[in-house]
Amino acid sequence: MSVVPVVSSLHVFPVKSLGGADVPSARVEPWGLAGDRRWMVVTADGTVQTARQQPRMLGVRVQPLDRAVRLTAPGTEDLVVAEPDDRAPDTPVALSRLDRATAAGAEADAWLSTVLARAVRLLWLDDPRRRAVSELHGGRPGDALNLSDAGPLLVTTEASMAALNGWIADRVLETTDPTGSPQPPAPLPMERFRPNLVVGGDLKPFEEDGWTGLRAGDVELRFAERCDRCSLTTIDLDALVTTKEPIRTLARHRREDGKTWFGVRMVPMTTGQVAVGDTVTPLR
Repeated sequence: MSVVPVVSSLHVFPVKSLGGADVPSARVEPWGLAGDRRWMVVTADGTVQTARQQPRMLGVRVQPLDRAVRLTAPGTEDLVVAEPDDRAPDTPVALSRLDRATAAGAEADAWLSTVLARAVRLLWLDDPRRRAVSELHGGRPGDALNLSDAGPLLVTTEASMAALNGWIADRVLETTDPTGSPQPPAPLPMERFRPNLVVGGDLKPFEEDGWTGLRAGDVELRFAERCDRCSLTTIDLDALVTTKEPIRTLARHRREDGKTWFGVRMVPMTTGQVAVGDTVTPLR
């Protein structure tokens, strides 16, 4: 492990609640990483669909392209969907602090409806400046937001993930018949938490809770709030079924104010490029 904190990985999730992609570098925009969470899946009445209700959504992988995305699912031909132009119609949506988004088109709707086995539509957010970060989630006047639930960027650390996996392993060993030969479980992947920027290096577990921000590459991020975790983190990304971890163990060690916590939400203070391997300077 590097002694100096570094960006160990970067991740974008172009479509809200679908699978994402690892990227070697990314541009940080005022509302998050370029290409992150600019699309979403909705029903005919504009209700946003998430993997919390439809775990199979995480089986659809999305690759960011230049002004487009590539949708991939097992047993189906890939589909490239271009960003809609200004002639595409808008659709009312039921999402906090956003009243409408732009239709991606009939081909994308049909592809996703087949893969997800229900009638859905794919929509695109043309301008994240139309959606603000709520003051309840650490937002300040002028903070813009993509289609993330609450904050532009989610930051996690390898040290915290290792601590959590250690707690899970300890719990399994504690509850296993001592006459047997207990085996520790396979570590949960960081992807369960859908972070944008993961920090590696010689850090203490959960020290990110106390950061006021960080510098990485050409950018500076400001701490907005700790991230409370929901049932989406319990979905096994291979089997696409809901399990009990990591919420069960987080509730044992990281429960406060009736919620469980992992990772921190941050807001860009500057824009620029960030890449895997960049030195990270935590701000305290």
